[in-house]
Amino acid sequence: QVQLVESGGGLVQAGGSLRLSCAASGSIFNIFTMGWYRQAPGKQRELVATITSGGNTAYADSVKGRFTISRDNAKNTVFLQMNSLIPEDTAVYYCNADRITTMGGQYEYDYWGQGTQVTVSS
Repeated sequence: QVQLVESGGGLVQAGGSLRLSCAASGSIFNIFTMGWYRQAPGKQRELVATITSGGNTAYADSVKGRFTISRDNAKNTVFLQMNSLIPEDTAVYYCNADRITTMGGQYEYDYWGQGTQVTVSS
């Protein structure tokens, strides 16, 4: 079993910055992909950014140039640095871990954190 715990959300004014962190724990040998998704009120959950264990990244068009995803493979932790925040970034941000190789050599898929609220005021 894998647990994901997010931190770093909060209230910030437009133009400000926040840094989200997500730590994975459990019987983990390797996590292939870690990422961030968000869900605004009344909207579907959407991808924000992902990063593979090799460092390959992907971003939603809406956050390119403003958000940066990074990870510490040794600590099974992923970060999301969010700059130049706008009110449209307001959402619950969820951490995701996918294609996990456990210490027992098994594969597990698609774990989610509990979410952290990010609110950007205008």
